[in-house]
Amino acid sequence: MLKIQNALIFENGKMRQGEFTDSSALVSVSLNECSSDRGIAVFPGFCDVHVHLREPGFSYKETIRSGTEASARGGYTAVCSMPNLKPVPDCKEHLAEQLKLIEEQAVIHVYPYGAITVNEAGEALADLEGMAPDVIAFSDDGRGVQSEEMMREAMQRAKKMGKMIVAHCEENALLRGGYIHDGEYARLHGHKGICSESEWKPIERDLKLVKETGCAYHVCHISTKESVDLIRKAKAEGLNVTCETGPHYLVFNDMDLKEEGRFKMNPPIRSEEDRRALLEGVLDGTIDMIATDHAPHSAEEKSKGLAGSLMGVVGIETAFPVLYTKLVKPGTLSLERLIELLAVNPRKRFGIPLGKDYCIFDLNAEYRIDPEDFLSMGKATPFEGWKVNGKCLLTVVDGKAVYQE
Repeated sequence: MLKIQNALIFENGKMRQGEFTDSSALVSVSLNECSSDRGIAVFPGFCDVHVHLREPGFSYKETIRSGTEASARGGYTAVCSMPNLKPVPDCKEHLAEQLKLIEEQAVIHVYPYGAITVNEAGEALADLEGMAPDVIAFSDDGRGVQSEEMMREAMQRAKKMGKMIVAHCEENALLRGGYIHDGEYARLHGHKGICSESEWKPIERDLKLVKETGCAYHVCHISTKESVDLIRKAKAEGLNVTCETGPHYLVFNDMDLKEEGRFKMNPPIRSEEDRRALLEGVLDGTIDMIATDHAPHSAEEKSKGLAGSLMGVVGIETAFPVLYTKLVKPGTLSLERLIELLAVNPRKRFGIPLGKDYCIFDLNAEYRIDPEDFLSMGKATPFEGWKVNGKCLLTVVDGKAVYQE
């Protein structure tokens, strides 16, 4: 039995202090001596709707085992895995390979996405109906659906099945070879920039299609002030739309970049004006959840600077401590709101049950982020060397400890 005296407990949307007891927990150590004097807090298991587990097809970057173990260490008990795999889950047969690996290797709950288009190539719609019973939603994450007509048809079919379209919004014609934000840092250092319009223009298009079709729609990793404005207006009109942003977009601006691959992701870290707009969106409810876009690559793939490295950074082991340290402790965001963003809202929107899943953090634990200590095979993090507070002590899934510090 797990019993903690004077814990801080998230319950019914609020933090309270009291005794936490779980008579069904299968844990090998006791936390009986822990108390709120040490800042021990009990949260519902976090839920990340945007992770890349890389299997099948790219197990040299990450495996379902390593990715879910890293997730558990971050306090996550459920993740949704993106479909840029090999084979791409674009039909029932291809999806079956991933489902088998999840069943054999995952230490937490994993909910796969099905692709919107065949091979995520944007040329023909995938077998949405065949995959529907086994996927959480449909997404071509990593690539934007360029055809308006194709996206319209995908939304119409998803609507009939009661499934959501989860969109990576990027207009290829506006990229122009860019790889970081088209802002001050790019101009000062001679880099090719990605304009903000390449993100918000497809969102604008898709919101019109949502209004037309009535499809449930979720926007991945928004990074621009225009995206926030568009989604805020869509919600005011009553459209069935939600969105996410990532930790790195909330704590960095483009002038924080370094000439290293660990600062390269898609969409890129943008201006201070964009960062402030994202924070405002988090505070006023426009942004519904925070997802990490955990995207591991090999050390070689991330060793070629901003221009040559592949897009993507890891973040599932650092999300809570970074956000707690940089936003909650200074008073920008309440702890209750952070837990809503990490645990409550993702489950509510995606229909993911909580069950007997929770995580326990020592909020007072202070340490430096060292990627060599990660359980993830990916080590490229923009937070390397940061001093943070908040260490996960225990993560429990269905009453069973899946991570213990």
